[in-house]
Amino acid sequence: MLKRGTPAPQILYATFDHPLLKLVGLEGVVRAWRELQPASTGPEFLLLDEIQSTSDWETWIKHQTDFQANRRIAVTGSALPLAEQRRESGVGRWHTIKLPTLSFFEYLQIRGTELPPLPKVGSLARLFEWTESQFARAALAARPLVGDFHEYLLRGGFPQTARVEHIHTAQRLLREDIVDKVLKRDMTALFGVRRILELEKVFVYLSLHDGGILDIAALCSALELNKKTVGGFVDLLEASNLVYRLSPFGYGKEVLRGKHKVYLADAAIAGSVLLRGRGLLEDNERLSAAVETALFKHVFTNYYLTGATFSYWRGSRDREVDIVTEVGDQLIPLEVKYKHAEVRSDMLPGLREFCAKPRVRRAYVVTRNLNDFGPIDLGLAPDSAAQVMRIPAPLACLWLSRLELDRSDASL
Repeated sequence: MLKRGTPAPQILYATFDHPLLKLVGLEGVVRAWRELQPASTGPEFLLLDEIQSTSDWETWIKHQTDFQANRRIAVTGSALPLAEQRRESGVGRWHTIKLPTLSFFEYLQIRGTELPPLPKVGSLARLFEWTESQFARAALAARPLVGDFHEYLLRGGFPQTARVEHIHTAQRLLREDIVDKVLKRDMTALFGVRRILELEKVFVYLSLHDGGILDIAALCSALELNKKTVGGFVDLLEASNLVYRLSPFGYGKEVLRGKHKVYLADAAIAGSVLLRGRGLLEDNERLSAAVETALFKHVFTNYYLTGATFSYWRGSRDREVDIVTEVGDQLIPLEVKYKHAEVRSDMLPGLREFCAKPRVRRAYVVTRNLNDFGPIDLGLAPDSAAQVMRIPAPLACLWLSRLELDRSDASL
C-alpha cells in the first residue's frame, strides 16, 4: 500500500494479543491513533489482528461500516467464534474468508526454493490431453520436489515453521502453538471451556486417526467420556478451524446415519502433536494419511468458494473413495495410494465402483512414485464416461496450489 502511494498516516496495524492494546480496546486504539496521526484526505485502512481478544468486536465493526464509510477494515483471528448467532449483525456488511495454512507452492516460496522447469497446469483436467512424453518429462523434472514435499508434510504450512532450520524445532513450535495457545488459551477465553485436559485428549485421539472415520462410540470408550461431551468438543475444534469433517456421500438417511471423516487443518499437525519427528516418513500408513490430509486441504482451498461440496464414499464390502468433490453437476472422486509399488487397477475397487455413477467424468489417483503418472484403465463398463488419471502427490499439491492455478480455468 505504501509503494502504491497510500499515505502512512492512513494505515493502522494493531494486534490485540498485546496486553496494553487488549486493555484499551478497539475504540481506544483508534482514538489514540488519530490523536498521534491526524487524518488526511482519502480512505483509512485498519488492519486488526487477533480480533477475538477484544470484546464486542462484531458490533464495533457493524457501527464502523454503517457510520464510517471512508474506512476499509480487515480483521484476522486464529479462532473466531463466527458460527455464533451474533454473526448475523454483519450480514451484508462484511465478507468472511477462510484462510488455510500455506499451500505447497506458498511453502516453497517462503523457503526460497527454486521451482523445477515444470509446465503450469491451469486445470488438472488438461492432463488428460497430455502425451506419454509429456508425462515422462514432467516426472523427471519433478524429482527435486519429492524431498521438499516430505519436508512440507513434516514442517506444516505455517510461515514460522517453514523458516525454522530443524524439523524437531518446527514441530515443537507447532505443537506448543496448537496445544498451548489454541486448546488451552483460546478455548477457555472464547468458548468458556473448562475441561481442557479432556479436550486435549480428544484432539490427540483425532491426531492418531487423522484422515480416518470418526467412530464416536469408540472414542468415548477409549477416553471414558460421554457422547455429548465428545460431540461438543469436536464441534469446538471444527469452529476453531483445527479440524474438517466430511459427511458420507449420499442423500437423506444414509448421510444422517453415517459417520463423519475427520481431517486436521494441516498435514503436519498430527506428527507434531504426537512427536513423531522424521519417523513419520518410515511409517507408511501415517505418511499416507498425511498426504491425504494435504490433498484434501488443497482441493478444499481452491474449490469451496465455488460452492463445491466435499464428502467421502463407502460402498459395498467396505469399498471406499477418500474424497468426493461435487462441483456443479459433476462428481470428482480422488483416491490416495501413496505406495512405493506401482498403482494397478486391482488396487482401486472402490474407485472403480464409484466411477460407474453417471455424473463421474474424471477421477484422480494420487500416487507416490513419480513414474506413476498418466491415465490408468480401470476396466470400466463401455458406457462409462469416466477417465482416471494417476498423478504424483507433489505435483498434485503444487498444481492445486492457489497461486499456480489459472483461475479462469480452475476446473478439477
